[in-house]
Amino acid sequence: MINVVYNIKIYREVLRDTIKQDDLVVELGCHLGNSTKIMAELAPEGRIIALDKSEEAAQSMNDLTSSYANIKFLKADVRLHETLEKVAKRLKEQGGCDVLSIDLGGGHYPDTTFKVFFIWSSTLRPRETIIRNRGLLDFLHSSTSSEIIKSQEGWLESSGGDGVPPRLKELQLWSTNI
Repeated sequence: MINVVYNIKIYREVLRDTIKQDDLVVELGCHLGNSTKIMAELAPEGRIIALDKSEEAAQSMNDLTSSYANIKFLKADVRLHETLEKVAKRLKEQGGCDVLSIDLGGGHYPDTTFKVFFIWSSTLRPRETIIRNRGLLDFLHSSTSSEIIKSQEGWLESSGGDGVPPRLKELQLWSTNI
């Protein structure tokens, strides 16, 4: 399932309703780690891989990782293919991604947030995805459609290979189904 929210309280409620004790969670945009701490407590037998490119995040997350053994922090830009490839290889060794959590820019840059979601979720194929972005939520609430296409997964399995740039299809981490 894919859940799009904006309000931080609702976002954290969805995390609580979604994350299981032994889940492997990938968090894109961990910022200072306030939500990461919640994830780590929800999945004490699991693992949290948290990513952010800011210096403030690095300082705060280094403190948090010393308190929680199940958090691995990577100071990296989630828009880069090299970052995705590094995480995908690590996850392949650990059995895959259960939950993908995306909080990039809050309400800003819905196009970037959607692109990151599409590429990461198509690669990792999580059970659940939670996206925190006001622009995407506003778009969803403002739109109407005469077609109903639903995803029961945390990625858009209905789109298959549609819209995946040819350059990305060349990456070894993409499955043959795409």
